[in-house]
Amino acid sequence: MPVRPALAAAAGAVLFLIAAAAPPASAAPNETVTVDPTGRVAEDGTVTLSGTYRCTGASGPVFVSSSVSGLSSVVRHAIGGTRAVCDGVEHSWENTGKPSMETLEPGAAHVEATLMELSLEAGLPLPRFHAAEQRDITLTKG
Repeated sequence: MPVRPALAAAAGAVLFLIAAAAPPASAAPNETVTVDPTGRVAEDGTVTLSGTYRCTGASGPVFVSSSVSGLSSVVRHAIGGTRAVCDGVEHSWENTGKPSMETLEPGAAHVEATLMELSLEAGLPLPRFHAAEQRDITLTKG
């Protein structure tokens, strides 16, 4: 087999496998995650974010993860993770964490929350995204 057709076939097979394992592009209509309009920054720099979530049909563990950045920063800071219950009912979530590289100040910030399941596919835990939201919020002292 000539080299070019073999490379094209191999590339096509890789793209097919990636597409088959990729998470869905959007959540089901009944699955949501929200971010509250305010978060808190404690004196020691600990950040607390919160919101709500709703999900159904999970076969593996599901988590609400969150991250925050100052509006003028490109650096995002992971802020905790909460185990989710996917029973179709709306639940509250609250994540707390302390950014390791810089202290966030009270004021405007950008938050992303993700509702993600660890789904076993062929024996490997792969992410399955149920919902995500990005929102500009206000961090207050607290």
